[in-house]
Amino acid sequence: MSSVIESIETLLVDLPTIRPHKLSMTTMACQTMVIVRMRHSDGVEGLGEGTTIGGLAYGPESPESIKRNIDAYLAPLLIGQPADNLNVLRARMARHTRGNMIAKSALETALLDARGKRLGLSVADLLGGARHAHLPVLWTLASGDTDKDIDEAFQRLDDRRHCDFKLKIGARDLDEDVRHVAAIKAALGERASVRVDVNQAWDEATAVRGIAALQDAGIELIEQALPAREHAGLVRLANRFRVPMLADEAVADARDGLDLAARGFSGAFALKIAKSGGPVAALELAHLAQTAGIGLYGGTLLEGTLGTAASLHAWSTLGELAWGTEMFGPLLLEDDIVAEPLRYHEFGVDLPAGPGLGIALDEDKLAHYSRK
Repeated sequence: MSSVIESIETLLVDLPTIRPHKLSMTTMACQTMVIVRMRHSDGVEGLGEGTTIGGLAYGPESPESIKRNIDAYLAPLLIGQPADNLNVLRARMARHTRGNMIAKSALETALLDARGKRLGLSVADLLGGARHAHLPVLWTLASGDTDKDIDEAFQRLDDRRHCDFKLKIGARDLDEDVRHVAAIKAALGERASVRVDVNQAWDEATAVRGIAALQDAGIELIEQALPAREHAGLVRLANRFRVPMLADEAVADARDGLDLAARGFSGAFALKIAKSGGPVAALELAHLAQTAGIGLYGGTLLEGTLGTAASLHAWSTLGELAWGTEMFGPLLLEDDIVAEPLRYHEFGVDLPAGPGLGIALDEDKLAHYSRK
């Protein structure tokens, strides 16, 4: 007899970061995760995570809205339903609710985790099978202080933890941002690649000036220089410069990917299970990109270990990630709520082993950090 979804619990979990994390739209000193515990009639529990950046600073979902909308609208669609047919449950959520992709991603992850545990298979197995057991991971330098960022980068290199770095820019004057980035690239030289993420902060005229200077400084990738909906401008930038453009907020799912590809976009797509609504839709976008000859990058919304593990299982099934991944979210947190942390070493991270996500909760830590 098929297992039935019996209950879905959501918890807001607040974890402090190791340092302030500066982006163009906010500065983070704490990350709030929505943890999903989905219990089934056969005793299996599936775990999921829904996480965004800076409350409502990044996008239309906040941690509080994610929890509320799962509790009030999405969970009732799933409770009492047979748990085994993921496609039916995804379609049920899509038919009855609009948007809320982070919330849906957390639930899809919990469904996959439970099914994997039930069958003795990893989430990667359920998604077609892992092609990589170790994935490269870059580090974001986001203190905002040039000397601190340089010291941090050299420490990560010496520890063999990271050899690619991304800089968050766009909050300051353009010339100041360019000087900051160029100084870091000059200090690192050929030891590491340096990319930038503008987080939609520039208009096209500013982007043309900024990208020209960053290209001359040796920067290897420019992420989302323009607002998300300006697809035509993003294509113009991609065609104008040698340095590749990375579309992030502009490409949430395969429909966005098809539009950019049809317009002649030639850069790379940042994959995120949260913005796509779960691992399955994120992989649909990845396969479309591969067909169109567009590079791939495994992105994050700074999830904790559960959300990071779900993404790693998805990215592990892909043949090539031309630009690696940024699955460093757990390393940005002072503490964790899992029994065993992910293993970061040799400039990357190991795919967790075991059924489902391969992750178990530390109940004491979860209780300590859960919002009362």
